[in-house]
Amino acid sequence: MSQADDRMRPYRSVLYIPGARERALEKAQSLPADAIIFDLEDAVAADEKEGARALLSRVLAEADYGARARIVRVNGLDTPWGAEDVRAFRGAGIDALLIPKVGSAADVEAVAALIPDVPVWAMMETPAGMLNAASIAAHPRLAGMVMGTNDLAKELNTRFRADRMPLLTGLQLCLLAARAHGLIAIDGVYNAFKDDEGLRAECKQGRDMGFDGKTVIHPAQVAIANEEFSPSETEVDLARRQIEAFDAARRDGQGVAVLDGKIVENLHAATARQILARAEAIRAEAIADRAI
Repeated sequence: MSQADDRMRPYRSVLYIPGARERALEKAQSLPADAIIFDLEDAVAADEKEGARALLSRVLAEADYGARARIVRVNGLDTPWGAEDVRAFRGAGIDALLIPKVGSAADVEAVAALIPDVPVWAMMETPAGMLNAASIAAHPRLAGMVMGTNDLAKELNTRFRADRMPLLTGLQLCLLAARAHGLIAIDGVYNAFKDDEGLRAECKQGRDMGFDGKTVIHPAQVAIANEEFSPSETEVDLARRQIEAFDAARRDGQGVAVLDGKIVENLHAATARQILARAEAIRAEAIADRAI
């Protein structure tokens, strides 16, 4: 899949699954997440690392995850397991390899050199990563960025705030960098997996900012992320009417249209077409998944 095509692929919910838990790996095949991060890093104890790598390699070779994007988060190259993790998934047919704690474009280059056949994504979770987001996003092999808000909060020594004010600068720097280079941008996790109201509020905030979706840590969070990062019926209806109004104005030789008392210019029509394309991509993925 090309990077342009991948930008249209839904990434509303991106679920972390521990790479050492075979039962969880099996269950993930039926969960309605758009993408799965198979985690060999934080979710796996040191004495289980090699076993988890072998298990995940086998499962990904045998299991059918349908339309879900398959992303493997490896250990860093500065650990005893990182290089072997990367090599283990060359030619594995995964959709992306996720690098933890990316601080510079050199970190991306080091991993990309080991796995030339797989798109590379970056975990953005350190102050250095925030400050170097533009150069990291510019690396030609990078296809996505995932916000690691827990690690970032730890590094910044912030207090928890529901509005995430201490993290907004970092979130926006990464989002700007991702958009400048046409990358996928995924928001960080919401830790209180039983707090639906809090999760929904944070999803709304992330969607309003412009993120493509949200990483989630529990299957119970998937439905809310899918809902909040999908175009609403109201948005889809408005998008259709904006396109119709603009196209009608163009046929009449006008450069702008007026709809519901508001100007509709070319940029509004372009945004409307993106909304309809996103809604169609979500619908098509759901149909494909049901057919499997």
